[in-house]
Amino acid sequence: MVVSGPAAPARGKSRGKPPASQRETDALPPTPGLAVRMAAARLLAAVVDAKTPLDGLTDQDHGHPQFKALDARDRGLVRAILVTALRYRRSIEALISARLRSPLPGNATTLSHILHVGAAQILFLDVPDSAAVDLAVTHAKGDPRTARFAALVNAVLRGIARDKAADLPQMLATVTDAPDWFVARLRAAYGAERAAEILASHRLESPTDFTVKSDPQRWAETFGGIVLPTGSVRVGRLPAPVADLPGYAEGEWWVQDAAAALPARLLGDVSGLRVADLCAAPGGKTAQLASAGAIVTAVDSSRSRLNRLQANLDRLGLKAEIVQADAIDWTPAERFDAVLLDAPCSSTGTVRRHPDVPWTKSPADIDKLAGLQRRLLDHAVQMLKPGARIVFSNCSLDPREGEDMVRQFLSQNPAFAIDPIAQGEFAGVDGFVTPEGWLRTTPADMRMADAALSGMDGFFAARLRRQD
Repeated sequence: MVVSGPAAPARGKSRGKPPASQRETDALPPTPGLAVRMAAARLLAAVVDAKTPLDGLTDQDHGHPQFKALDARDRGLVRAILVTALRYRRSIEALISARLRSPLPGNATTLSHILHVGAAQILFLDVPDSAAVDLAVTHAKGDPRTARFAALVNAVLRGIARDKAADLPQMLATVTDAPDWFVARLRAAYGAERAAEILASHRLESPTDFTVKSDPQRWAETFGGIVLPTGSVRVGRLPAPVADLPGYAEGEWWVQDAAAALPARLLGDVSGLRVADLCAAPGGKTAQLASAGAIVTAVDSSRSRLNRLQANLDRLGLKAEIVQADAIDWTPAERFDAVLLDAPCSSTGTVRRHPDVPWTKSPADIDKLAGLQRRLLDHAVQMLKPGARIVFSNCSLDPREGEDMVRQFLSQNPAFAIDPIAQGEFAGVDGFVTPEGWLRTTPADMRMADAALSGMDGFFAARLRRQD
């Protein structure tokens, strides 16, 4: 069924009337499940329209008020809807557009978000189609911005539900679920074929990886997972919440993506060495270094993130000196034997776990972050003793934040040289070493027979040595 509707009413504030969001809430009856869908649409708007990161919106303690007002089960459903709506945003958009005579008006963003929330449930989640449609229609009727479109919402979503068995596979085969700028940069960096593999991996739910203190095979068997070639333990679906798993309270392991566990290992044997971990929170790499016997100074500018780092170290029975400071201008009393700089970045390597990233970032953000990384690296190398190593890393897929930035640094700093990663340097690393001796992983790497156990974060790391 092809449907259309009148233009959306213009947004605006009327003197003496409550804001639209309050009128929306007041107009709706207490329908079971409706608060979840309203929260999902509101948070989807915050991500797509206001470029607000999803993790902050769904933080259990400091998230969006509409999210925090829900119980734990409903919060879980909101997050599932949002992750799905973002992961498949372009496919959902195409299925909606196919049922409209003309595009939705530019100011009909609220209507668009209601449709996306409804379609995400119908197409990908274990929610009865009728419930997803009825709740979307009720939501539209109760919002003065969308009330006149209730029939359109009903017709579009019912059409999607009726035809999904035939239409969804076709859309997934022909539509790229990412914004154009993101696709273009991936193709420029990796070529069309590799970019397509990375984008396909972004549609898959990410497995959970653990770094364990000892005996990874035992923990893999305990969790019903596998041991990766790099030594991390991987689980496709957790048997219980992380804090309820065996070994958590005893500090036997911590959650850390397999790719994120590689940069700290590039420093080699750090036992007894003084090592700075810059931009350290939440502390996975600090824990690796401390567990390997390093005398670690963990530096981060965020007090709340450092509190979390300290709590993780306490649980793990590990120690580090904690310093709250901006690594871009902090100067230690003594130089270090080694430095790990895991710099702030666009996080484009983490899209499997954070599908909001392509929709909240832009090329301008990447340029800005690359500039920050260069300033951090310029300062961090001054903390090294002569002959000491520094590992620069981040979880970006974009060469502007990785290969290009380090090449520029080396061309302007002859006192530093690449300390190339060697083939066979440690288990599982060979497939990720570039011809230049750098480390580069992508979400299309670490392929397993089971797709649910495949992939890893996109990471870049370069090991440099001070020569003077």
